Amino acid sequence: MTYQETLTWMFSQLPMYQHQGKVAYKADLSNTTALANHLGHPENKFKSVHVAGTNGKGSTSHMIASVLQEAGYKVGLYTSPHLKDFRERIKVNGDSVDEDFVVQFIEENRSFFESHTLSFFEMTVGMAFQYFSEKNVDIAVIEVGMGGRLDSTNIITPEVSVITNIGFDHMQFLGDTLEKIAQEKGGIIKPGIPVVIGETQSETTPTFKALAEKNNADIIFADQKPKTSYVSDLKGSYQIKNINTAVQTLYLLRQKDYTISDKALEYGLSHVVKNTGLLGRWQVILKKPLVICDTAHNESGLTYVMKQLQTLEFENLHIVLGAVKDKDLNSIINLFPREAQYYFCKPDIPRGLNAEVLKNKFLEKGFHGSAFPSVGDAYNEALKKASDRDLIFVGGSTFVVAEII
Repeated sequence: MTYQETLTWMFSQLPMYQHQGKVAYKADLSNTTALANHLGHPENKFKSVHVAGTNGKGSTSHMIASVLQEAGYKVGLYTSPHLKDFRERIKVNGDSVDEDFVVQFIEENRSFFESHTLSFFEMTVGMAFQYFSEKNVDIAVIEVGMGGRLDSTNIITPEVSVITNIGFDHMQFLGDTLEKIAQEKGGIIKPGIPVVIGETQSETTPTFKALAEKNNADIIFADQKPKTSYVSDLKGSYQIKNINTAVQTLYLLRQKDYTISDKALEYGLSHVVKNTGLLGRWQVILKKPLVICDTAHNESGLTYVMKQLQTLEFENLHIVLGAVKDKDLNSIINLFPREAQYYFCKPDIPRGLNAEVLKNKFLEKGFHGSAFPSVGDAYNEALKKASDRDLIFVGGSTFVVAEII
């Protein structure tokens, strides 16, 4: 198979949460464990940092990887979902996995995948771990896909575990209270392995403390530590919390004899995009009119993004908005400004919510806007209507942002 044929097979043959939703979720680690055994346990052949959380885990993972690269280490980075190309999920020192490796890995293991009915995510995690093992990385930063306890990545024993924060997302899988969600994400806390918690929350702190005590793991709350003066090229105001979380994680690695200078910290945090290729975080697409996109898609993420929008100066606000079918719109609809003009659209995936349905839901609540058949059509109409002094925001879903960057 060619690379494109390989991707088509991966996307079409196997359950994939990104496209299908709940049917793709596997509620145990038996498949991942079987795959690791089949591959000769590549997850034991490299050091790692494990990063979970409702929001900020992608940015935090990229920050940690960027600093470790600046410190001279060969760094693997596994994140999800991808925005433009599948290979974004698996990188070494900012370079995406080779197309040939993707094709070869699937060809060599396809019969195993089929006989064990592996999910897209399980297969991709195995691919990442095999790649990092073969590339002899010094350390890999591994972002949890969803949850933690039952996530396919949770077969590693990291140097440090990280949980950025807990908010309401994927509640059909992880539970309907912050405590229940914390219990799932806290499942990455391992015996004797220190854990960094990004944000102290009254609902989740007792859960994390109990899990840490049970595992004899040191626990550090990053927001209780003195604020650092480091800045990042990731410009969303919410990144301040992610910087603190990343810095505390890197301090712990220092204690484990990783050589990370203050200069590496400073330069790594301020060159995240250059070093890792991260996209879609408060990303400026155009200056006139000002066009900003952000992948925030749940209540806590969108709260920060909408607050930051209101700090900018503009004449009129245009919002290109799409969502997925299983999104609880009632939890986010009141976060959006009513004075904006909306361009509703459906991201081009099976899980995409029909633009008319999205429009009607918003119009019922007093918003103004029109529905468009595609993200591109909605974005082009916003560009046509906006003056140079206006602001266009594109978001609501990772998959909307992916279509315009």
